Amino acid sequence: MRWRGGLSWRIAGRSAALVAMLVLASLVVLADPPWLLTLRHLVFDQYQRWQPRVWRDTAVRIVDVDEDSLARIGQWPWPRTRMAELVTLAQAGGAAAIGFDVGFSEPDRTAPAAMARSWRLPEAQRHALLDAVPDHDAVFAQALGQGRAVLGFSQRPAGHHAGSATGALALPETVRYVQLGPLATPYVPALNAVVPTLPLLVQAAAGHGAMAFMTDGDGVIRRLPMVVRVGERLLPTLAAEMLRVGQDQTNYTLRSGPGGGLNEVRTGAIAVPVTSSGELWIHYAPPVPARNIPAWKLLQGQVPAAALQGRLLLVGSSTLGLADLRFSPLGGALPGVEVHAQALEQALGDDFLFRPHWTSAVEAAALLLGGLLAGVLALNTGPLRSAGATALLVAAYAAAGWWAFSGPRLLLDPLTPALGVLAIYAAMSLLRHQASEQRRRWVSQAFSRYVSPNLVSHIVRHPEQLALSGERRQCSFIFTDLAGFTGLMERIDPAAAVGLLNAYLDGMIAIVFRHQGTLDRIIGDALAIMFSAPVPQADHRQRALDCALEMQRFAQAFATRQLGLDEPLGHTRIGVHSGEVIVGNFGGRTMFDYRALGDAVNTASRLEGANKYLGTRVCVSEATLAGCTGAQVRRVARLLLQGKTQPLRVFQPLHDGLDGPVHAAALQAYADAYAAMEAGRPEALPAFEALALADPADPLVQLHLRRLRAGETGDLVVLAGK
Repeated sequence: MRWRGGLSWRIAGRSAALVAMLVLASLVVLADPPWLLTLRHLVFDQYQRWQPRVWRDTAVRIVDVDEDSLARIGQWPWPRTRMAELVTLAQAGGAAAIGFDVGFSEPDRTAPAAMARSWRLPEAQRHALLDAVPDHDAVFAQALGQGRAVLGFSQRPAGHHAGSATGALALPETVRYVQLGPLATPYVPALNAVVPTLPLLVQAAAGHGAMAFMTDGDGVIRRLPMVVRVGERLLPTLAAEMLRVGQDQTNYTLRSGPGGGLNEVRTGAIAVPVTSSGELWIHYAPPVPARNIPAWKLLQGQVPAAALQGRLLLVGSSTLGLADLRFSPLGGALPGVEVHAQALEQALGDDFLFRPHWTSAVEAAALLLGGLLAGVLALNTGPLRSAGATALLVAAYAAAGWWAFSGPRLLLDPLTPALGVLAIYAAMSLLRHQASEQRRRWVSQAFSRYVSPNLVSHIVRHPEQLALSGERRQCSFIFTDLAGFTGLMERIDPAAAVGLLNAYLDGMIAIVFRHQGTLDRIIGDALAIMFSAPVPQADHRQRALDCALEMQRFAQAFATRQLGLDEPLGHTRIGVHSGEVIVGNFGGRTMFDYRALGDAVNTASRLEGANKYLGTRVCVSEATLAGCTGAQVRRVARLLLQGKTQPLRVFQPLHDGLDGPVHAAALQAYADAYAAMEAGRPEALPAFEALALADPADPLVQLHLRRLRAGETGDLVVLAGK
């Protein structure tokens, strides 16, 4: 029953986690954070790069003030009389409408009145001259009034604190808005401050629209507003006015959805599907030369009337110094007038991109259903099967998004549900992995009671290494032995001896594991420890020395606590050495034994035994000290171990609490005496005699004093036994 209850709790916990992830994903979708919007736009941009709109002649032309036009006609801005010529010639050619992606907010600086102010003429003569020359703005207004012309006004730059000027933004009195559904004004983009057009020109023109772009955070123009507002007043954009004036219409019909946002902007026979804020998604076509008419050709009469008949003409500039450059999803910059032209081409060609209000609901449903499926699979099936199914689901989303774009021109976002599904799959996989890791950790902890934890971890991570093999490696080794424990076993109750030994070994082994050493084996009261196996450790020498010193401190404290009890414990002897060995699994097919084989292992064991002869507690070889820093040691001797032909330099670590306080003067006196002994100088004997008088309990001093009194010289000590 306990197992079933625990299983039920685990299932309930996983289910709750899955539901929480689904709720969290839904909240993110509802919040639609900027980073998610940016990613969605990148997907839509990629669709357009893969399949741009195919350009078809839809009666839209750009009258381009290009480099050739500036070279032939003169520098910009051109006189308003020149602009009047453009309007007159366009109307004479039968253009349906001519629109200006150019602002006319100030009087013409080249007009006679403006120029006369800089002339030094008598006032009467100046007035007579001005009366004989018509005003340029008046000439332009007269031309505008004789045809179907649309002017544009722009938004003031960000940070400009001038108030909105709405008096000059009047539309023809016949223009009306017909609202179908809830009022759309609150959803329409607001222009806080605008640059008004000269009232004289506005009154003469047939249309007046905003040259407004709604730029996304990355600077790319993806949508073009059809209506804007100044305060609470709705105003059309340049593209919308071109459609209205080109059809000789007076009304705009705004159709709103149940939620209040716009669905459609209609004028005459043309209905433009828009976003809730009244924006048209632009499906860009690549630049084509046929879209542009150089302005100089129109002004010089080189454009046949057939090329103008029924056209919507947009006057703008592609010159780098004059153009209002914008970025498109196709990459690179294009003149702002071309953005208006592309929008008009879509409207006339009935070639729109759609993102209806219900697409968000479809995407959310895809996320929830797909996330639920991916989460259930991640929790209940194997990783390959669940990962494969999730990958297929994400691929299906991607295929559906591309099909919707390439076919019905729907902008469905496959990225949001795909990211949600992947996030839910990752979270549930992590949850399942965590549960598996807990089970594995439980097994490892149980196994680690018998084998070194780092060895268990290594085997778990690299099961392929459970084979009979070995490799050469530099390692460090520690051997320990408890002095007098055999005699203690004879004197006290065996059960008490086992308890005492277990407490001692438990503390010693804990120190080994703290320094990430590997417990090679336990031999009664003795320990064999290795470093840099199975996991390589660059600092294995330092680890071995630090571990040996901490073990000695623990053993000293443990033995001190036992002095007042009926079960006294002897001191611990430790040998430390480093060298190249063969490490790996040895044994037969029935049993593996992970260990190190080589001379370095035997030497470390011999150094532990040498402590008994030398009277020391810890012996460390020069090979180990070579990789250590900050070690405070004194030289013991050049030991020639049994069976060896080359002596080994051995050192004794010193620190507070081990063999009493370490005094710098005493340490230097020992070093001087040792140097004299090593060199065979006669002053070595009196030097060691002085050391013995200062500290009679120093066994190492007593050892060398006995050797010198016996007539030996030098620091070579030959050990006959192990």
